[in-house]
Amino acid sequence: MTTFVDRVELHAAAGNGGHGCASVHREKFKPLGGPDGGNGGRGGDVILVVEQSVTTLL
Repeated sequence: MTTFVDRVELHAAAGNGGHGCASVHREKFKPLGGPDGGNGGRGGDVILVVEQSVTTLL
């Protein structure tokens, strides 16, 4: 008899977003307009790619 499984737990991790960017806003007549760097974001995307020949995640 085969065992039926209707639930699979999948763990995936993306990047951490990095340290951001240290830069200064520059505009005409404002040589040092204040900081405008980013905070590094939330990290990268996780993309799942499937194959039609694979019929199970076990």
